[in-house]
Order: sequence, then structure tokens, then C-alpha cells
Amino acid sequence: MEGQGISGSGRPGTQAGLGPLPMPHGISQTGAPSKMDSCFQLPAKENAAPVRSEPRITVVTWNVGTAMPPDDVTTLLHLGSSSDDSDRADMIAIGLQEVNSMINKRLKDALFTDQWSELFMDALGPFNFVLVSTVRMQGVILLLFAKYYHLPFLRDVQTDCTRTGLGGYWGNKGGVSVRLAAFGHMLCFLNCHLPAHMEKAEQRKDNFQTILSLQQFQGPGAQGILDHDLVFWFGDLNFRIESYDLHFVKFAIDSEQLHQLWEKDQLNMAKNTWPILRGFQEGPLNFAPTFKFDVGTNKYDTSAKKRKPAWTDRILWKVKAPGGGPSPSGRESHRLQVTQHSYHSHMEYTVSDHKPVAAQFVLHFAFRDDVPLVRLDVADEWVRPEQAVVRYRIETVFARSSWDWIGLYRVGFRHCKDYVAYVWAKHEDVDGNIYQVTFSEESLPKGHGDFILGYYSHTHSILIGVTEPFQISLPTSELASSSTDSSGASSEDEDDSTLELLASKSRSPSPGKSKRHRSRSPGLARFPGLALRPSSCERRGTSRSPSPQSRRLPRVAPNRGSDGGSQGNSEEGPPGLPGSWAFPPPVPQSLGLLPALRLETVDPGGGSSWGPDREAPAPDSLSPSPQGQQGLEEGDLGP
Repeated sequence: MEGQGISGSGRPGTQAGLGPLPMPHGISQTGAPSKMDSCFQLPAKENAAPVRSEPRITVVTWNVGTAMPPDDVTTLLHLGSSSDDSDRADMIAIGLQEVNSMINKRLKDALFTDQWSELFMDALGPFNFVLVSTVRMQGVILLLFAKYYHLPFLRDVQTDCTRTGLGGYWGNKGGVSVRLAAFGHMLCFLNCHLPAHMEKAEQRKDNFQTILSLQQFQGPGAQGILDHDLVFWFGDLNFRIESYDLHFVKFAIDSEQLHQLWEKDQLNMAKNTWPILRGFQEGPLNFAPTFKFDVGTNKYDTSAKKRKPAWTDRILWKVKAPGGGPSPSGRESHRLQVTQHSYHSHMEYTVSDHKPVAAQFVLHFAFRDDVPLVRLDVADEWVRPEQAVVRYRIETVFARSSWDWIGLYRVGFRHCKDYVAYVWAKHEDVDGNIYQVTFSEESLPKGHGDFILGYYSHTHSILIGVTEPFQISLPTSELASSSTDSSGASSEDEDDSTLELLASKSRSPSPGKSKRHRSRSPGLARFPGLALRPSSCERRGTSRSPSPQSRRLPRVAPNRGSDGGSQGNSEEGPPGLPGSWAFPPPVPQSLGLLPALRLETVDPGGGSSWGPDREAPAPDSLSPSPQGQQGLEEGDLGP
């Protein structure tokens, strides 16, 4: 797999020294175009291809049939497949269905990242994609990625899920969604797994209506799914081909006369008769039906059942029409437009009885909100520890939280908690609305490498300010001597396994608000929520989350990970796990951690002992605790 960056030759951007604080994204201090000329343009570099100004979104749906993931998904995601940049995406949404959700597998995924999510993060990280959000409901998973330099312009990220299996009590069927504001436009991605079988078309319609009616989001903008400026609806929708028998369907496929099957496709017929589908669009089905295949082959079902092929796996979209209610952006005359660039299946993947389907879209924005809320300034290179100073400017409209922090990331990081080191964004006033923080010498990675700084907003649950890549070149002699003197460091190197339980009443450096992770289902009783904790790949350094909910402990030495990075520079020690969740000392070290993912059992009221924003580091974590005593409120002076 190619791992050379965005255009396949070298990393994006150059060095990050911008002198005085950078101007808003796309404007240099002299008024000339900067390295990021437009909010969706690629970072400039030597001999780079012409940059584009319109965002491209790739949507993938795949019923993986409880299979283990393949070794490579490069072609599925259109990563470095050609010199033509037309297929390169700025955002990628991946919807999976039937991920193995047996009880033993779900318990394992609650401790470790599920293998499918790891696969896509590993594949996309080298191409500068960062996981923006993810939601899981039993076997249905939705992952949303974006290029790291777009993160400052993605806001109000929320998720929701709705069970429709067994009358709303079981999550094998239903829908999961991620919504967000991208450059001022409200987007929603909805991944569904609807009931199977030919005769269940009406039940599929009822389930879709249930999902649309029950999923609601916080905020004054778009509260329902169809209130968004743009909705992508995709998944294993399970619509079948009526009337024609198996032999005729296979004949039409073999003779490449697919148009003869289109008029009997249940979803195509429903577009003309179901009011709920009004406005949804889909590209032509110029690829063979994607279900049902013999696993490991490209042959349609040869079992005794001999299931009739069907286009069960689909990707549709809907743009909010001017007459469909007020625009969430508040700009009625500046609605976005969508053009589908491609729509096809990938026959080369044979691990499941379904083929994955991918579609590429170009979004045409009439306006873009492209001023970051926080602008970071950093030197071109850190060659001495005293250079590890970060200045940043906060826009007056930004509501700072006392849980905000600034993370140091290696180029190619996979998610917001995949940091090498962090420092709390305490306000050390420099000049007016300009502030600065300093990384401690112990927290800095030793050796040479390319890094990025990002400001994480607790309120927005995302990085709202990032720098261009810059270099760190620090001597490694101190690291070698400290590792030989410290028995704790050597024992840590011997154990690079990952384990992290999410206990109640504990918050991470990327805490999502529980109200943003809800599950509504018809007739569903309240169940205690479960959260699952993903782990980063072993090649990355230790990445623990500071836990605001802890008791103050004596000062301890910084905990150095495999890359020499320390997780913070606070004086506070590790938080204790509450009650019966305390563990004996030899708990394995935790590597880079994701924001908490969620199983299907989440308290619909948003208040349970387990939740996505309630985490507890392993007891040997040396992460600082920004909340040393109870009662520190949002908006206080900070940790």
C-alpha cells in the first residue's frame, strides 16, 4: 500500500513556521494565497498537481457477513490507485453491516478496537485521513474520516442509532448515523441494515420511516435526519428483484443487459410510490447485483437455496430542496449541489457473500465557512526542548472549555487521541487574545520526525485547529540513559499489549457529551450503556487520556512510551478506578486510544453508568488529572 501522503510523493505541506500568528485559513498575512489556498484544497508542495476547491466525498457500504477483514482495502478506498487525482477524497464514510457481534466477540471489542475499524484506520492514516467519528450498533458500524487539515472546519459532530430488530429490542437491524457541519453546511450519513427477503419490502419501508422519525440531534440547526442540507443514505437495504426468475436474472447479468432488471428492482419501483423516498437520488446500477455470492468466489449462490441475485447494497443521497423547509445554514439562496462522480461495486473482494459498493461525490458549495476557531503558531523545527512553545489565537465566538487540550501528533496519526504528548490549553495570556503553552522536556519525543499540533475542543469533540507538518529533532542520548536507569520503562517495553476498560464517571481528553450518543428504538426499555474502547496500532507510542475525574495524587515521573513521548506534563498522578473496577498492578499498557465507540446498548436518556464520554485509564496510567477535586465546572479557569 502506498504511504507517501496525499498525492503519492512525499508528505503534505512543508514546514510549519508561520512567523506571527497565521491568518484565517486560505489567507496569508500579506493577503496572498497561503499553502492552503482553499478550504478543500490540498497542501501545496514542490511539483504538486493543481489543487481543487470543491470537496469530494467517498461513501462505501459493505455487508461483511461476519468475516475477518481482508489484508488490503486500498482499491476499495481509491487510495493511490492512479496518478489521476480525480478519485481522491476529502472525506470518506464507511458503512459496515454484519460485523461479527457474537457475545464473545463483542466483549473482546469492548476491550480492544474491532479489527475492521483498525483495518480502515491503518489504511487511511498514511494518506492523512483522521477518524472524525464512529458509532456501532451490534453488527452495524459507521466510520467517518476526513483529511486532517479539514478538521478545523467540521463542527457539531453527533451520532445516533435506532434498533428495529425484534420490535426495536435487537440491533441486528436498524440504522446508525453521524451528522456534522462541514464548512457551514449540515451533512448527515445514515448507514442502515433493513429486513431481508423478497416479501419484506413493506417492512423495509416501515423500518426506514421508524429510523427517520426516531433519530434526533441536539442544537437549533438540523434536528431530524431530513432537516440536513445533504443526507447520504446507504447500507444493506435488502431490496430484491421481483417477477423475473433466477435463470432470467442470471442471463441478463451474463449478457450485460442489466437495464432489463432495473424496472423490477424493488427500490427503483418504491422511488415512484413511497412518499418517504421523495427527493432521494441514486446513480445508474451499471454494476452486477452484489448479492448473493459463494464466499471466496465471484459465483452467485450455488447452494441448495440458490438465492436470486439482487442489488441489496445501495448508496443514495438527498439534497434539501428550497421548498423543503428552512436551510440549517440559514442561507436559503446558497444551497449546495451534488454531482456523483462514480458508482460501482468491487468484485475483487470475496470474503463475504456481498460485494462492497463505493460511490464518489463532488460537492459544490455556494459559500464556505472557512475561518478556524483556533489558529496555532509553531516554529519550523524544534531542536531544543525550550523551543517547544505553542502560541494560539482564539476567535471571540469560540466558547472555550476547561477540558480543551493541545496534542502533538506524528504525521499520519489516525484519530484525535493518537497523540504523542499533550498539554492542557491553559490560558497563559501573551497579548490580548493570544495565548501560549509549553510542552515539558519529558513529554517530547526524542529523535527526528515530522509532527502536527492540534487544538482539541471538548465542546466540539474534534480538533478545531491544526498546524502544518513541522519537524522535531531532539537528541536521543537522554532517552537511552533514562531507559537503562528506570526499571519501569524497561518493563513497559516488554508489554505492548492493549487493554482499556471504560468505567463510569471518568472523562478523557476527548470526552464526547453523552447527549450526543443516544439510541432510540420503538418499544425499547432503558438498558445500561456499554462503551467500547479502541486501541491504536502497536507501531504508535503510548497515548493515554488525561482523566478529569480523579483524586489528586503525589507527583510522579512522566510515563514514557515506546517512542519516548510522555502523556502530559501535569503534577497529578493516575486516577483510581471506582469500586469493584480496580485492577491489580500488572494491567497491560494502553496504546493510542480512540474516543469511546459504543455498542448497541446505550441509555436512550443519555444518563447511564457507562457512556462514550465516561472513561477510566488503566490504573498504571500516569496521565494528569485536570479535575483534582469535585465540582470544577465548565468555563472555570481550567485544570
